[in-house]
Amino acid sequence: MFWKSLFPGVIGSETATGTGERELLITEWVTANGERVPIYFSTTRDIDVYALESLCDAVGWAKRPLRKVRKALEFSFLVGSLWQERGQHRRLIGFARATSDHAFNATLWDVVVHPEFQGKGLGKTLMRQMIRELRRQEISNITLFADPQVVTFYEELGFQPDPEGIKGMFWYPN
Repeated sequence: MFWKSLFPGVIGSETATGTGERELLITEWVTANGERVPIYFSTTRDIDVYALESLCDAVGWAKRPLRKVRKALEFSFLVGSLWQERGQHRRLIGFARATSDHAFNATLWDVVVHPEFQGKGLGKTLMRQMIRELRRQEISNITLFADPQVVTFYEELGFQPDPEGIKGMFWYPN
C-alpha cells in the first residue's frame, strides 16, 4: 500500500540484480484492441543508443553523435528508462538520466517520453522513480534545466525555481 500512495500506477513488485540495477512493473497499458501490455521502469544502463536516439527524434530533439550518447550513459550517476513489453520485444518509451557529485547533488538530464505515451502520467511516474532512486542514494539536492513549456510539469512534481533568484551561468564555445 505504501508504494501506491507514493507512486500511483505502480502495480508490481521490484526486482533487483547484483549490480544494483532495479526493474519495477509500474502499469499495464491497454491497447485499442484490448491487449494488456506491461510497462516497466528500469535502472539498467544497457540502453541501445539507436533506440534512445529514435525516442529523442520522436519528440523533435536534434541529432546527437552516438559516441557522445554512449559516453553520457557511461558517466551518468543514474540512468532510468520506461519500457513497453510485448512478448519478447521491449520498446523504449521513456528515458531520463542524472549526473551527480555522489554525495549531495544530482542534476537530471534528457527527460523524454515518446509522444504516443505523453499525457498519460508516465512522465510523472518516470520522474518520481528517478527522484526515489536518487533519494535511495542519499542525494538531497536534485536540479534540472527546463524549457519554458515544461516548467509547470516539473512544478507539479515539487521542483521550484531558485528561491533566491540566482540565474544559472553557462559557457559555450564560439
